[in-house]
Amino acid sequence: MGDEYVEAVRSVVALIPSGRVLSYGDIAEILNEGGPRQVGAVLSGNGSNLPWWRVIRAGGEPPLGHGGRALAEYRAEGTPLTGEPDDDGGGYRVRIGAARWFPSEQDWNVIEGVRARLARRNGNVGGT
Repeated sequence: MGDEYVEAVRSVVALIPSGRVLSYGDIAEILNEGGPRQVGAVLSGNGSNLPWWRVIRAGGEPPLGHGGRALAEYRAEGTPLTGEPDDDGGGYRVRIGAARWFPSEQDWNVIEGVRARLARRNGNVGGT
């Protein structure tokens, strides 16, 4: 995975506001590149200083193995949840329909710049 893709994923994650979420697949779709696993790999190795808890699995589950830590963040941010947490940090989900982030026009301007950098890396000068 190239540095440009890592930075692209990081750029999108950094835009997600408090109390909102995207799925791993949402981010790949926004970037028009990669898939949920690639986005997860980026965050696994390069996401510690980002709001990683705002990137969830498609069913609303928190990042695998981080349910307890993520729950504290969701509660602090007022992220809509359903279910009751268990002792292992599971048993709940983010209400993704209520919490999904939709980029503003200004956010899309940033995203388009990120996409253009990825396209140049891939040799597509037009940016699409």
